[in-house]
Amino acid sequence: MIAHALTGLRLLLVAPTVMGFARPDLLAPVWLLACILLAIASDMLDGAVARRMGTASAAGQIFDHGTDCLFVTAALAAAAYAGLLTPILPMFVALAFGQYVLDSHFLHRGKMLKTSRIGRWNGIGYFVPLVVLAVARLELPGGWAEVLFGAAALLAWLLVITTVVSIVDRALAGRRAG
Repeated sequence: MIAHALTGLRLLLVAPTVMGFARPDLLAPVWLLACILLAIASDMLDGAVARRMGTASAAGQIFDHGTDCLFVTAALAAAAYAGLLTPILPMFVALAFGQYVLDSHFLHRGKMLKTSRIGRWNGIGYFVPLVVLAVARLELPGGWAEVLFGAAALLAWLLVITTVVSIVDRALAGRRAG
């Protein structure tokens, strides 16, 4: 129950985070950063809480990972809408997640999602440009904001590459297993 509440909190943070990126005038930069950091904290805690309390389940895992996908895909899409990073990244995030769910269900025939190492690291990595962009929106001295906006755009392209690698790796692993 507590783990689901933590995941639900992250789900509730999708709308303000998206609005904060797409329409910066609607959400102060400090609140945008707070939403993202709270989402990250809830993501770090929900699985650990579920395992510790003995309530971990396949449905909970799907709720957790689905919420992660929705949060990062929607926030990255809003950032792309604002011209802050490539719109290719959120499309590939959604594609990779869909492949992850379908592969887990059809190829591994398990009730639990079948993770991969690169997919896990990408899942963590998708939050990073969001944090960098939110920090860049704070009133920073000097030219730090421009440096951070550039770094987030570059990081987004690196994540596109690693996401494509993940998609290909999962596809090849599925063929080897089949």
